[in-house]
Amino acid sequence: MSWSLPIFRIAGIQLRIHITFLLLIAWLAFGYYTQGGSAVALSRVIFVLLLFLCVVLHEFGHAFAAKAFGINTPDITLLPIGGVARLERMPEEPVQELIIAVAGPLVNVVIALGLFVAGGSQALLNPSSVEGGGLIAQLLTINIMLVLFNLLPAFPMDLVSLVCSGIHFSFSSRFLFISVPLRKQPWRR
Repeated sequence: MSWSLPIFRIAGIQLRIHITFLLLIAWLAFGYYTQGGSAVALSRVIFVLLLFLCVVLHEFGHAFAAKAFGINTPDITLLPIGGVARLERMPEEPVQELIIAVAGPLVNVVIALGLFVAGGSQALLNPSSVEGGGLIAQLLTINIMLVLFNLLPAFPMDLVSLVCSGIHFSFSSRFLFISVPLRKQPWRR
C-alpha cells in the first residue's frame, strides 16, 4: 500500500504503518497534551498503541490461519481505522475462508480472556472502572468491542467472509451465483 512505511517482518509478513496512522498518533498526543499535560498525553497514547497492538495481533491471526492453507500474506498495514492483512489470494475452499475469517476475532477473544483472568473481571462487575482507570479493564473492554465491531455486516469486516463461506459451505453450488460475486469483490484482497 502506498504511503506506508515498513516497520518489521515476522514469518515473512511485512508489518507496515500508513503515514496517516502516524499523523493520528501525533494529533491525539497533541490533543491529550492540551487537555491534561504530558502525563495524560503519554498514558492515553500508550493506550492507543496497545489498542493497535491488539489490532496487529488480530491481523496476524488471519495471516497465520491463511498460511496454514498455503496462502501467503505479503503484508499487514496499520491504518487509522484498523488493520488490513493482504492475502495473496482468496482460499479455494469455503471452510478455509471460514477458518481464516474466524481466526482474527478469535485472537481478540483469547486476549480478552487473558485480560479477564489477569484482573479485568472487575470491569464486568464494576463498569465505572473501565472509564475511570484500570488499563487491563480498558483493554479487556476494547478487545470485546473489536470482536463485536468485526461482526458488523459491512465490507471488509470479518462477518462478510463468514457469511460468504457459510453460503458456499451450506448450499454448495445451488447458490454459487450469490456468493461468488461477494467473494470476488476488488476490496477483498
